[in-house]
Amino acid sequence: MDNGWESSAQAWIDSVGERGDWGREHVLDPAMLARIGDGRFQNALDVGCGEGRFCRLLTARGVATTGIDPTPPLLEAARNRDPAGDYRFGRAEQLDFESASFDLVVSYVTLIDIADFGAAIREMARVVRPGGVVLVANLNGFASAGAEQGWVKDEAGRHLYFPVDRYLDERPFWFAWSGIRIENWHRPLSAYMAAFLEAGLNLTFFAEPAPVSGDAAHQERARRVPWFVVMEWQKPVVS
Repeated sequence: MDNGWESSAQAWIDSVGERGDWGREHVLDPAMLARIGDGRFQNALDVGCGEGRFCRLLTARGVATTGIDPTPPLLEAARNRDPAGDYRFGRAEQLDFESASFDLVVSYVTLIDIADFGAAIREMARVVRPGGVVLVANLNGFASAGAEQGWVKDEAGRHLYFPVDRYLDERPFWFAWSGIRIENWHRPLSAYMAAFLEAGLNLTFFAEPAPVSGDAAHQERARRVPWFVVMEWQKPVVS
């Protein structure tokens, strides 16, 4: 089923560049890279790597990284920008890797794109080694619950409030900006937490990161709404 990514691929590539969009550059990259550390992981799988930007950030930190994505134009862009990189066609719901293959599995704002997110989480748990980590950045459920309507503004364009509605109802919605139109999924945080726990993973880190840089006005708005969550889930070591 078309979720809009193939037709939106070029607009996405043009939009994010190498620095990422505002949320990635000023909020998520600092939080995610802080969890990578130095020498903590030898190899990684980036599930839903898109144009490969985060794969390249991991590789620059000494982590041998494989990226998978189901969108051919995004993979083509990743390979063009990083000819030495390992970018493969694949879907999160059925990963073509042996069990316990990776120290680190990354899901960087991809779970909101996946209809069968439970299958994707089970697959990520399968391919990470015991003691390894599944590192997740995702859209906060409070943000996705109001994404269709967005900010309510006054006549002067001032941001009044960001509405939250139907928070507990899991549902798809179409979201459009900057020439991009894609289908995302809203789910309450409890749905994701339950799926990771059912996959046998242990939560070792949780944050709703705030911006650490960027223009002051954008930072102020970003602090009014919980846009993102970052979670680290560890696969237990069987004794």
